[in-house]
Amino acid sequence: MTLQRLLEPLEINHMRLKNRMMFPPMTTGYEARDGSITEQSINFYKRVAEGGAAYIVLGDVTPVHTISPTPKLVTDEQIPSFRALADALHEFDCKLGLQVFHPEYDTVAVAELFAKGDMMGARAKLHHDMAHYINEVSAERLGEILESIKALARRAALAGADAIEVHGDRLVGSLCSPLINERDDEYGGSFEHRTRFAREVVRAIREGSPDICIDYKLPIITENPQLGRGGLFIDEAVELAKLLVEDGVDTFHVGQANHTGNLNDTIPAMGTRPDCFMEEYSRRIKAVVPVPVSTVGAIPTAAEAERLIAEGACDYVGLGRPMLCDPDYANKVAAGEEDLIRPCIMCNRGCTDAIASRRFISCVLNAENGYEYQRVIKPAETSRRIAVIGAGPAGMEAARVAALRGHTVTLFEKAGELGGQLGIASVPPRKATMRRVAAWYERALQSAGVDVRLNSTVTAESLAAGGYDEVIVAVGGRNAAPPIPGLDLPHVMDAWSVLDGTVKPHGRTVIIGGGLVGAETAELIAGDDYGCEVTIVEMMGQIAAEESQTIKPVMMADFAEHGVTLKTNTKVDRITAESVEATETLNPPAPAGRPGAPGGAPGGRPAGPGAGASGSRPDAGAPGAGVRPGGPAAPGGAPGATPADAPEPETQAVSIPCDCVVLALGTAPVAFDTTSLEAAGIKVTLAGDCNGRAADINRAVEEGYLAAIAA
Repeated sequence: MTLQRLLEPLEINHMRLKNRMMFPPMTTGYEARDGSITEQSINFYKRVAEGGAAYIVLGDVTPVHTISPTPKLVTDEQIPSFRALADALHEFDCKLGLQVFHPEYDTVAVAELFAKGDMMGARAKLHHDMAHYINEVSAERLGEILESIKALARRAALAGADAIEVHGDRLVGSLCSPLINERDDEYGGSFEHRTRFAREVVRAIREGSPDICIDYKLPIITENPQLGRGGLFIDEAVELAKLLVEDGVDTFHVGQANHTGNLNDTIPAMGTRPDCFMEEYSRRIKAVVPVPVSTVGAIPTAAEAERLIAEGACDYVGLGRPMLCDPDYANKVAAGEEDLIRPCIMCNRGCTDAIASRRFISCVLNAENGYEYQRVIKPAETSRRIAVIGAGPAGMEAARVAALRGHTVTLFEKAGELGGQLGIASVPPRKATMRRVAAWYERALQSAGVDVRLNSTVTAESLAAGGYDEVIVAVGGRNAAPPIPGLDLPHVMDAWSVLDGTVKPHGRTVIIGGGLVGAETAELIAGDDYGCEVTIVEMMGQIAAEESQTIKPVMMADFAEHGVTLKTNTKVDRITAESVEATETLNPPAPAGRPGAPGGAPGGRPAGPGAGASGSRPDAGAPGAGVRPGGPAAPGGAPGATPADAPEPETQAVSIPCDCVVLALGTAPVAFDTTSLEAAGIKVTLAGDCNGRAADINRAVEEGYLAAIAA
């Protein structure tokens, strides 16, 4: 299928786009501490430009010094780094936009408190301002902010930027908002007053840079259900859009309003919002303005992007997560290879969670994010015969990359389909999108020329006799079963068997293990199709610690709706025919830090779990088994350690009646004896769950990629 509308050039005042595909603003974390553009940042965006994007908007560029880890264009000394970025994009005829924003706090006061070392005071000030700054900032200070935005516009032009996008959320959108703005001066009350600052921002940009393209992110408070606070309801947004065109706006980017405390509202995870959820709002704006309009929001395929343009919902599309997942998105559309675009599964683990927890952005399916032009699929010096054992995420990625490098690759899988644990990962509520991964790999493996052999069980001996030069072992993991008394009782089953439909629990069901698999299994069997009365027992202090923070509130709401009982800090002692007997700690030590905090060196790929989509939690822990890798660190020790001054544990015995017990205690590596391969001098590499400890999909894909790059 040829997607002609996506490939058409677009004339915008002050800017011409070579096609209709843009990379919208996303916070990456790749910038320097002072907000200047680093080589890593340049390479990240350059790779998207090389992949065919027509327009890239650098997100959250502040015109003032802030404590926020975002790009900053405050001084003339920073211009060269932005110029280097513009030059890199222009090499591929890709336009650069800078999204200007000001945070909703007193940047000067907060910086002074941090400079004095008054961290408690700074945090208190931030907490106060995020709730009240909009209504307390003086008109005089707003005027100073306008001058800083004008100065940024001047610097942006000198740096070679093609456009400035007004971040219509944040400070601007909050002042516009009827839900947030409670002022009674010239910046509050009526529609005219609430939108005054937004219009002044546009005029200030035009003063600072008369010939630059002005883009405006127009945040809409959506309805049914009502989501977002920092923006306008659609009727007022329509009126503001018409006024902004008069003020000099050349194009609009219609998006979801934020300020709800959950990034899932603006960057929704799989299964939580409909595809193309901003379509009707974008259509309303496009109908009343004479300038081009873009939109964004869970656009699942290039065909859907084409439809939005063809049916008049927008003139061009923002594809943030899709281009993060596959930076060659636009080039594949141009080549008629849209079926080979690696699909974003909207897991939010590498991207949105990274934004929220100040980590470097990446996609769990793209091992090159953060390593652009360092990790590159290059032709091998010598073509070799390579066998890959296991067609889960690690094995499929290893086979794909090795074949693209020119090796002759055979992929063996004992099951009758590709995907490994992706199959059971797609079963829980909202997770059907996971099926896209295996379907894409099937097409990608065929395109790369991999010889895929399903229903094939191989041994090291048969491989050694098969004439292979190298073997990549990616045989995955299995449901862990630690030695709990009563484990062999007939009403005890494992979560994987529940998810694959082999067994079906009923009645009062206790799930032992509250990691991601346990929590998702609980959601499944508490639903109407099963109707179980579910209790989750977890020895740590948090249920589904590996889950995306954008999805977790949805999961917890589902638990509440279906009456799922959550028992944390509870260690299982034994299972009986009628109950699960456990010990609950009543005074557990408070963990230091927060789940998902940065764990890698600056410039590295984000540490921490990926999508959890391998169907496993990233550990093989069990009740009483000790520390779980990746768990929160306690003060003064390793993750999970108890501080020396912690009080004696207060515990109580707990007896939970049950009809069924489901084990969800992590993943144990599947063993594969490589002795005869090594004896024959055949190189062996392990990847994924079988490589020492359980892997999430992020680590599985990365290990498969790296194994193939080293082949």
